[in-house]
Amino acid sequence: MKRIETEAEKAGITAVTLMENAGRAAAETIRCRMGGADGRWILALIGPGNNGGDGEVAARCLADWGWQVTLYLCAPRPADDGNLEAAIGHGVKVITATEDANQELLMAELSAATAVIDAVLGTGRSRKTEGVIRQSLMKLSVAVSARPELKIFAMDLPSGLDADSGEADSATPFADYTLTLGLPKRGLYTPSGAERAGEVIILDIGLSEHLTLASTCELLTPDWARKMLPARLPYAHKGSFGKVMALAGSLNYPGAARLACGAAVRTGAGLVTLAVPKGIQSLIAPSLPEVTYLPLDEESAGIAHPEACCVVLESLDSYNVMLVGSGLGASAKTKDLTLNILSGLPDMLKLVLDADALNYLAGEHEWWKRLPCDAVITPHPGEMARLCGISIDEVQNNRFDLVLSSAREWNKTIVLKGAFTLIAAPDGRVRVSPFANAALASAGTGDVLAGAIAGLLAQGNNLFDGAALGVYLHALAGEVVRRRQGDAGLAATDLLPELPLAIKTLKENGQNP
Repeated sequence: MKRIETEAEKAGITAVTLMENAGRAAAETIRCRMGGADGRWILALIGPGNNGGDGEVAARCLADWGWQVTLYLCAPRPADDGNLEAAIGHGVKVITATEDANQELLMAELSAATAVIDAVLGTGRSRKTEGVIRQSLMKLSVAVSARPELKIFAMDLPSGLDADSGEADSATPFADYTLTLGLPKRGLYTPSGAERAGEVIILDIGLSEHLTLASTCELLTPDWARKMLPARLPYAHKGSFGKVMALAGSLNYPGAARLACGAAVRTGAGLVTLAVPKGIQSLIAPSLPEVTYLPLDEESAGIAHPEACCVVLESLDSYNVMLVGSGLGASAKTKDLTLNILSGLPDMLKLVLDADALNYLAGEHEWWKRLPCDAVITPHPGEMARLCGISIDEVQNNRFDLVLSSAREWNKTIVLKGAFTLIAAPDGRVRVSPFANAALASAGTGDVLAGAIAGLLAQGNNLFDGAALGVYLHALAGEVVRRRQGDAGLAATDLLPELPLAIKTLKENGQNP
């Protein structure tokens, strides 16, 4: 955003114009969320920089619309602050921290306010909060504890939140809404950032689209997802939509194969074949009548014979995607068979690795060199920790940088699952899912995701687009289920019938259900 704002100014879009656009857009959003002006008392906490200027513009606009507005200056403003002068000229009340040594005036305003605009610190935050700014933010937190109905609108970021890392100062407030300006900030999509941001609303501040095209970090949107959906021509046949071979399932986890293969079918793959030991086929086949099977001879109950490696590899000629890992289990012999198959895959085959396949690889030195081709890998934080040889906390505290550096080093497309799932490509691009849904914290939902990605790759999506679209559709289906039945009790099978409905909705209007 700093680079874009500099380029915008060179193109004739001044900082004053951007600030005016930002403040007005914020005021319009606040008015929309809060309703009419009657009885509405807005307190704007103003910091020393541009974030404070944005807040002053918003305050002036709200005052023009009949709202009662007070500015509380937590720090001195520039001597030539035209936005402050304009706000005063439009009837906005101003209190400075210097005239409120004990912050009694601030507490009185907080007690009367309907909503607070947090315009203290934005992307320029470079150190921990201190002094009056810290005291003011702490007073805001105390007021919200006493009055939960008090709404906080954070301008661009909750004050004290690092825009890049998501690291939060101990004084950072928990906003109800974050009105982020121009482009979303990646810190809002980290665990610490998300819990403080509330609902993130991206405001248009008048930046030309060409200024944002160089960004390598992208938030997934309904319009983007609609454009990525594979074409479905009326005169096509099943061969037009690709073929998926899945190596999945075991005696302990037959359901994982059902979920993964079912998702590949539900996202539109023309043919899905499950390679599975003969003794397990009968457990799975009744619930997957659409899937064909490659029965593998067994060495023991539920364990494929080592010669099954050749059977699988020789059967891949007509397939364009292979899905490996869902529910394979912890058997050492299954691990050896799987690694042998992976080492022999043809270069042109698209590969999706999930679950136990990742656990098998994690124990191998420089495991990524065992794979002859690029692949989509779909680790949850625990699997990512094993692949990297670090702790889960280290993964979660550094999700963006870790997924980017790992994708480059391994030359693999990575789907790092969790709230605001990240999709990273080897060339340095990363996409962010806008969804955080506790309902998806349920066994088997990862198998559905892996299958959905495989189904989309079969229809022609490249690895990065197919992985990102799979993440989006999977999360969208989860949102539909959550809205219908709440955030507890979602079963992974609930997602399967929702996947084609999510695709249908996107095709029709490009919006979320």
